[in-house]
Amino acid sequence: MKNILITGGSGLVGTELSALLKSKGYEVAHLTRSIKKNYPYQQFEWNIGKQQIDEKAFEFADVIIHLAGAGVADKRWTEERKKVIIESRTKSAQLLFDKIQANPEYAPKHLISASAIGYYGMNTGDKWVDEDSEVGNDFLADVTKKWEASVDQFEALNIPVAKIRIGIVLTDKGGALPQLAQPIKLFAGAPLGSGKQWMSWIHIDDLTRLFLHSLKNKLTGVYNGVGENPNTNKEVTRAVAKVLNKPLVLPNVPAFAMKLLLGEMAQMVLGGNKVSAKKTLQSGFEFKFEKLDEALEDIYKAS
Repeated sequence: MKNILITGGSGLVGTELSALLKSKGYEVAHLTRSIKKNYPYQQFEWNIGKQQIDEKAFEFADVIIHLAGAGVADKRWTEERKKVIIESRTKSAQLLFDKIQANPEYAPKHLISASAIGYYGMNTGDKWVDEDSEVGNDFLADVTKKWEASVDQFEALNIPVAKIRIGIVLTDKGGALPQLAQPIKLFAGAPLGSGKQWMSWIHIDDLTRLFLHSLKNKLTGVYNGVGENPNTNKEVTRAVAKVLNKPLVLPNVPAFAMKLLLGEMAQMVLGGNKVSAKKTLQSGFEFKFEKLDEALEDIYKAS
């Protein structure tokens, strides 16, 4: 199982995962909307809207890693944007499924898909949630429920499926951390809302290693892609300020201000999840970064 086909390979997680797989001797190819010059990986073209794909991709792939999906925090959640967020995940999976169903010889030996801890809902309070917890009842829960359903159908084709419910990914290359760090660097950082909401985070290196672990051990089922020790928003804000050697002088940003700024998206930062990594640990995975301070010091050590 040396040939790995990745959807969403040029994204934040896909870029780091591709590099890790390549360093471990895997052949990596990306599905892309347009072929790019001087690209570090083999490319196959697809068009999700037209449900078209270069079928050579299936001839290449031993394993498919499905990461494709529009960023949930990139734009305000209009009804049109919500549709894009859902369909970029589900229609891409449906295209793969339909082609494999019509051509059983295209079936990969394993499908590993990203999902998100948004499955549990944007605010689950102080209680621990795990892979057996109920699905939430807000927009992100609806997204992840449909996302996971779109990959679960591959099991009907006798393809083993693993799903990684990803938490807050810590990296300075994108995502939540640079957005949190920027105001701190400008001496304008502060916890959001109460600051007591839980943030279940994972270092980007641990997340990519978890995908590799799933691949090597042929895992199936759902696993939370979060570290062992979640922290509150206040703790994360203070830890980032400490590693950047900046003071926190402002009071907490009030919840109403976040709602005015972000609309419905504000629930993402004002709510929170305390997500268990127990099942992930029981699978034999070992985290490199168990504590927030260690993770942040690694990320900002070159700064």
